[in-house]
Amino acid sequence: MDTPRFGIPEPLASRMTMAEQHEYLRTRFSRRRVLRGGAGAAGAVAGAGFLSGSACAADPKPSRAAATSPRAVTVDGARVAPFGRHLAFGADPRTQMRISWQVPFAVRKPYVRIGPGPLELSRTVEAEVRHLHTPSLGDKLPAVDQYYLHADVDGLSPDVTYYYGVGHEGYDPADPRRFSSVGTFRTAPDKPGKFVFTAFGDQGVSYDALANDQLILGQNPAFHLHAGDLCYADTTGHGKKSDLYDARVWDSFLAQTDSVAASVPWMVTTGNHDMEAWYSPDGYGGQLARWSLPDNGPDPRKTPGVYSFVYGNVGVIALDANDVSYEIPANKGYTDGAQTRWLDRRLGQLRKQPGIDFLVVFFHHCAFSTTSAHASDGGVREAWVPLFDKHQVDLVVNGHNHVYERTDAIRGGKVARRVPVGGGVDAVRDGIVYVTAGGAGADLYEFPVPDSYEGHIKDLDEVKTYHWTKDGEKNRDTVEWSRVRYTGFSFLAVKVEPGPRPKLTVTTLAESGERVDHFEITRARRP
Repeated sequence: MDTPRFGIPEPLASRMTMAEQHEYLRTRFSRRRVLRGGAGAAGAVAGAGFLSGSACAADPKPSRAAATSPRAVTVDGARVAPFGRHLAFGADPRTQMRISWQVPFAVRKPYVRIGPGPLELSRTVEAEVRHLHTPSLGDKLPAVDQYYLHADVDGLSPDVTYYYGVGHEGYDPADPRRFSSVGTFRTAPDKPGKFVFTAFGDQGVSYDALANDQLILGQNPAFHLHAGDLCYADTTGHGKKSDLYDARVWDSFLAQTDSVAASVPWMVTTGNHDMEAWYSPDGYGGQLARWSLPDNGPDPRKTPGVYSFVYGNVGVIALDANDVSYEIPANKGYTDGAQTRWLDRRLGQLRKQPGIDFLVVFFHHCAFSTTSAHASDGGVREAWVPLFDKHQVDLVVNGHNHVYERTDAIRGGKVARRVPVGGGVDAVRDGIVYVTAGGAGADLYEFPVPDSYEGHIKDLDEVKTYHWTKDGEKNRDTVEWSRVRYTGFSFLAVKVEPGPRPKLTVTTLAESGERVDHFEITRARRP
């Protein structure tokens, strides 16, 4: 065994933060309990192994059979506390929930307890471990091993609140001492009713990101949409191995998000900073290891951020705009058009499905935005905007530009109806409203013109901006559709009301809680 560091075996110390080393020593010398080190069996390790000296992602559908990792350090399970819980719906939000979390060390026999009350966690669901190894990326970034756990909980009843706890051998969430770790979630109803969902993009780890999370929790949302660029472990965002990257940022991000994502399904998609080139396939191995999302997209093993679900009278579609982006081409065309063909089919199916009034689509790169940083992506406009028009999508939510911006109603790329703050729109009659909600917590961008938002209206007839072309160039534009602009941290809260004339009330709240925009989307119910 290597020489201990301050009484901690070197293989263990090299994988611990200073806080974890402090806790190890405190526990050891106060209770005379010694953690078990070494490279023993570590539960169900994802994938078929990993390559020495290179990053090999966890298999998106890892084996549940036990495996041994030469890098794994098995610690007494009683000393390993789960963190970073995050929920997601399965393909059917009425009966399926995906419960995910993280542990700092390999554990044995992970599971979820679930039941109708905090003291009635009688059902046990086995979890799988997806082990993600990141090699050393330079002298200052050591190799990192991360352990993500996932349980598919099916057979639930609609519109019911469930209690759950996550655990493993040596750590039972039903133990009264763990009562504070028990969480809750509610399944979707089997018929339309009033509810709220929230949305933003471009979060990262920051005080502002945490503040937005807490405001979102206060909206009591049924679910949250995250339009990509989740944590910025990759700070460059070009989707290349030359990007600056620190896998440990994910630990901070998931710990930060736990306060809301442990009870609110956190429905994510992929941004350019989520193309982590050290993992395969297409840099999405990290996404496949960390998230369990609906598996009804064109190829769940290849396109983890592409899926759909129905909640009440709203059909929601998540897309991966890296596939069509002209600005950042690292993954352009990686689905060979399969995603766009699936989108056309799925929008058509949802639009014909009885009981669905509204279609909401969210993805990262903007179809319509005017910031000085990224502006609009011509690839998104060419591939998808015609399909949104064809199927009368009601609301499109993007990130990428770290601001809030909202368009008038657009059809065929042009203004079809002006929608001021407090205005109303009907997608059938007027066109589609596009919202850039990139103020989740990452550093803010700038507009080339003054902000204009509720209480600070500065309407302009036109804004000079640009869009990215197929050649990766900026094509200058003069546009009339930029109606609301706000340089600040913010998020969307969308109130859904069914009825003879269904309505979406879209409200944008700043980090301070101040309302900066609101408008309504209505649609005549089909006979």
